[in-house]
Amino acid sequence: MYCRAMNAGDAPSEPRPIGFWLKLVDRLIDEHFDSDLNEAHLTRRHWQLLNVLEREGHGVTIAEVDESVRPFLDDIEPTARPTLDNLVERGWVSTDAERYDLTPDGAAAFEPLRAKVLESRRLVSRGITHDEYRAAVGVLERMARNLGWP
Repeated sequence: MYCRAMNAGDAPSEPRPIGFWLKLVDRLIDEHFDSDLNEAHLTRRHWQLLNVLEREGHGVTIAEVDESVRPFLDDIEPTARPTLDNLVERGWVSTDAERYDLTPDGAAAFEPLRAKVLESRRLVSRGITHDEYRAAVGVLERMARNLGWP
């Protein structure tokens, strides 16, 4: 399973396996997220959690948050709770010890972050049609399912 990389001049380069491109794109996305979120002293995980809380609405449990970001959790970080606790300390998220909500301050901080992230997403997909993007995502999802992702 090799793809041919394309340089700026569209000349084929050496074939690279899909794992190369997955790791490279993931690292570059992380770097852009870091750059976008650095001013607010946030990480990609902070962004993910703010996004989950904004999307899901009120009263989200830690189990629901963790399920939403499950692909990004691992043995070193098995739960998003420490980052969620940091957002509580900032006053951007409130909790009653069981459920979490985005505060008005959190919602206000989220909007300019959303604009930066949307601009990064536009950059990533520049020159890629909607159909090409959907096809790439579909292929990656099938690969993940082939490897056991439910």
